[in-house]
Amino acid sequence: MEGVKIKEIEDFKKQLSFSLKEKEIIERLSIPYDIFLPLIFSIKFGGDWSLKFNSTNVMAIKEKITSYDEEKAVGYTLENIFLFNNPIMKDQEGTVYRLEKCGNKKEREIVKRPYQVKVDAEFILKASLNPMTKKISLKKVKGPFVFTGANAYGVSHEMEHLLGDEIKGESFFEFEYELDD
Repeated sequence: MEGVKIKEIEDFKKQLSFSLKEKEIIERLSIPYDIFLPLIFSIKFGGDWSLKFNSTNVMAIKEKITSYDEEKAVGYTLENIFLFNNPIMKDQEGTVYRLEKCGNKKEREIVKRPYQVKVDAEFILKASLNPMTKKISLKKVKGPFVFTGANAYGVSHEMEHLLGDEIKGESFFEFEYELDD
């Protein structure tokens, strides 16, 4: 029992230290804390996130890149998270039909998303998370960025949230089972 409490205290100390370092980074970047929130959510909980407050729109889009050394039989997945402050959709191409679930909706829906998007913003921050080195590298970058596939769908989805559009699609129950012989 005593060992469990010590571990909980140590875990709490790590969380507190991590949060203090986040605060220092935000101050060094000279940006409001709210702008950093979608990045924090993406880092801690995974996925893409967006936030709208006052006249500011912010979104974080995560891409994954896996490196694998076949000789050593070991690898890692680098996560690059792009934080866009007041993003602007510059262009989109193609149509992909896919299933998505969002927020409080009970089931997934069939939605249409662009296959490729070009997005820019007033301010863009790239965070690279390397699970092997346990480092989060931050860098201010310039756009525009072109995303394809899953990342393009994420941009489209989050932009709908920021524009106040309800994500609408066809009911999942439009599907029909069929048995292949």
